[in-house]
Amino acid sequence: MRSFVIITALALAIMAAAAVIAAQQPAPQAATSEMKTYASAADVQALITQKKAGPLLAAAPYSVNMEYRATVGPAAVHEREAEIFYIIDGTGTLVTGGKLVNETRTNPTNLSGTGVEGGSSRTVSKGDFILVPEGTPHWFSKIGGDGALVDMSIHVPRPVPSFAELEKLVPASK
Repeated sequence: MRSFVIITALALAIMAAAAVIAAQQPAPQAATSEMKTYASAADVQALITQKKAGPLLAAAPYSVNMEYRATVGPAAVHEREAEIFYIIDGTGTLVTGGKLVNETRTNPTNLSGTGVEGGSSRTVSKGDFILVPEGTPHWFSKIGGDGALVDMSIHVPRPVPSFAELEKLVPASK
């Protein structure tokens, strides 16, 4: 679990670095979730045991989620967010690049599909980090190992919001 603490600290450092390098950019979408700044090893283990995905941390507009993938799911393109994955457990095949198959719009900034054709495939496993830039099709095309791939995913708005825009998302002090 020490590695989880290190990874969580790294995730927070990445979010802080993104805020530090922010320049004046278009406003991010309004956040709907409360701020959550701590997830214990027990919280993560509970999600894994229950075979569930769920939020780990949130500080709008950033979010850190645990994803439990027992089966191959849809492919995606996040048009305005980069996505960072850390593989907590299991193995799988991640396809990035190429073109979505049977593309549909799921919301104003995301596309979904049944797969990716023409992308680059790589086997990912426990301890791997992957950065998927905004606008890049990606898909876990195969789940291996013990039948599940557990990952931590961090969504990072791109372009990075300005400090002024980030301040609008911070709850006012009481």
